[in-house]
Amino acid sequence: MTDSSIRKIGVLTSGGDAPGMNAAIRAVVRTAMSEKISVVGIGHGYKGLINKEFTPMFGNSVSAIIHHGGTILRTSRCPEFRTDEGLDLAYQNMVDEDIDALVVIGGDGTFRGAVAFMKRHPDIKIVGLPGTIDNDLYGTDYTIGYDTALNTVVEAVDKIRDTANSHGTLFFVEVMGRDAGFIALNGGIATGAESILIPETVTDIDNLVKKLQYDQRKHKTWGIILVAEGEALGGAAQIAKLVKERLPSYETRVTILGHIQRGGSPTCADRVLATRLGYEGVKALLDGQSGVMVGIMNNKAVRIPFAKATKWHQRIDSGMLEIARVMAL
Repeated sequence: MTDSSIRKIGVLTSGGDAPGMNAAIRAVVRTAMSEKISVVGIGHGYKGLINKEFTPMFGNSVSAIIHHGGTILRTSRCPEFRTDEGLDLAYQNMVDEDIDALVVIGGDGTFRGAVAFMKRHPDIKIVGLPGTIDNDLYGTDYTIGYDTALNTVVEAVDKIRDTANSHGTLFFVEVMGRDAGFIALNGGIATGAESILIPETVTDIDNLVKKLQYDQRKHKTWGIILVAEGEALGGAAQIAKLVKERLPSYETRVTILGHIQRGGSPTCADRVLATRLGYEGVKALLDGQSGVMVGIMNNKAVRIPFAKATKWHQRIDSGMLEIARVMAL
């Protein structure tokens, strides 16, 4: 049954940008229009709610944006949204603008902000879409931006491997993943990395050195060690330092891919995922749902309470860790 009280929806992007956010915005706008519901774009995330950065959105507002990276609505962090005064001002601005519900696109920080907002103002209706390159949110197989970021890493590492081979150099390549190793794990498998170091596993320097010594005896002195930034010993630079101390004959280099992983045109997979999630987010609101994240699990749309999406994280598949181990032998 359609919730007839929803006449205007606000949409915002918050936290780190992710390729595919524009596709999600487009889907929210066009799905709402199909239901005769108005849409307001909110600039700079929750900060825009406080500063009244409201822009009416129509079909032409989202035309030709599906292939662009970043977010046309912009994004930012907003410490003021953690205060009662900030939450109250955001609420009053929504009331003044006649915004009945919100679709928020972002990661767990975005959803925690939504929970705080709804706790302070229980009449607020909010649905979240998972937008983060880390792919660490519970309740969805993939998050918006992850596939693009992964493909960016694969392309970059393939190029670095050419140089590593040409010069006989061991490259320690650091990728994003402060708390989750999905990019490093799958990127490492896809590029044939000699070793993959992630936050979810213990880094054993002794075993890494033994493997490199074995490679050296086979006259192989080049390769790729893929390191997630949240690796326990301190990331690629620290790992490279420890290895160099033990194996001074190795020529080593450190490459930090950094924010190139967040940018770029979204892949087909991210465009389709974001479109599905944008559509399902509006439908969830019209079904009377609130306080939920819309995800895709086993190729089916699901609705996960924010409480679960923010409390739990998606876990690394132990089977993929075993595959990575075998492939590196």
